[in-house]
Amino acid sequence: MPYAPADTSFFTRRSLVFILIVLLHVGLGWALNSGLSHRVVQVFTGPIETRMIEEAPKVEEPPPPPPPKLTEAPPPFVPPPELAIDIPMDTPPATAITQTTQQVPPPQPPPQPVQQAGPPPTPPRIDPRRPPTKPEYPAASRRAGEEGTVVLELYILPNGRVGEARVRQSSGYPRLDEAAIREAKRSWRFIPGTENGKPVAMWHATKVTFSLTDG
Repeated sequence: MPYAPADTSFFTRRSLVFILIVLLHVGLGWALNSGLSHRVVQVFTGPIETRMIEEAPKVEEPPPPPPPKLTEAPPPFVPPPELAIDIPMDTPPATAITQTTQQVPPPQPPPQPVQQAGPPPTPPRIDPRRPPTKPEYPAASRRAGEEGTVVLELYILPNGRVGEARVRQSSGYPRLDEAAIREAKRSWRFIPGTENGKPVAMWHATKVTFSLTDG
């Protein structure tokens, strides 16, 4: 098998480039160590000039002139003279005024009329000819077993009718209280109370008892 000789020109160029790179790095290192780069910068940039700016001098203003002096002093103050003028005053005539006070006795009060004693007042009472009727027992109260006594206050008019009714003491069950009030206003009649023998309106208290044993 025939042997072809190797191409040495490639290795020669590669070796030359490598040597140039090494020399370039060596030159740069020497330039940095010797201060050559600082001189190159000074040559290109040149010296820097600075200028000092001095402050402007302050101008002092002259002081104001003094006030003019007065050569003549003002005259002294002389008060005006006081004048006393006597003016005669009219004296009032001497008159004596006397005031007399005469005490008048107070008038006597008129005699009070003698009141004749009338009959004492009488309170309302039950009319025996028309005794109060029993209120209707509420069916719901019977089913619930409700019973008790309610005390009513009745306003008896002069004609004996019940004008107003209210609960003084409850039976404990509102249905029973309302049934008693409703019956009193509807049908109850009383003998009215009297004052001085005349019938007048008065309050009167009465009891109403609800019992489950009543028929």
